[in-house]
Amino acid sequence: MRTLYVDHARDLHTYVLRLLGGDQHRAEDVVQETLLRCWRTQSLDGTQSLRPWLFRVARNLVIDEYRLRMARPQEVDGSAWLDDLPPKRDDVDLLLSSIILRRALKELSPDHREVLYQTYYTGRSTREAALVLGIPAGTVKSRLYHAVRALRVVLGVVETPFEAVDVKARALWHSPAA
Repeated sequence: MRTLYVDHARDLHTYVLRLLGGDQHRAEDVVQETLLRCWRTQSLDGTQSLRPWLFRVARNLVIDEYRLRMARPQEVDGSAWLDDLPPKRDDVDLLLSSIILRRALKELSPDHREVLYQTYYTGRSTREAALVLGIPAGTVKSRLYHAVRALRVVLGVVETPFEAVDVKARALWHSPAA
């Protein structure tokens, strides 16, 4: 086995490395498997040239590996696929969100509640909401602006240039340690 390796491994490795596009580790595996198969095969006699046989076996192993990879679905590393999934909200989250929103809406004036309902809940445009409510479109825009701001205050959310920050969390962050 040692003489087999010394005589053929370097050239075989160069050939397989070229077939595999430079993948060093896979090339080493293919060369090892090729030499192992040669060592196990006792049917080779002295009249046959060993070198072409080795290169043919190595080539066939590369082809078999390629076919196997194409037949299997692409593997992903660990949890990388989790990053691509949108966060799934369950029924409990939806229920809690609706309860919180319902309570917050009760804190708003009836005019603000109605304009939010007509635009966000029913999906009407400003002009359509104005027709339903019997008020000018400019008034709908103004009430909508003030309703959203009031809703943020009631929910305890302050918009910063970078993100929405929970007022309670900010208060805890900036409060002196107890």
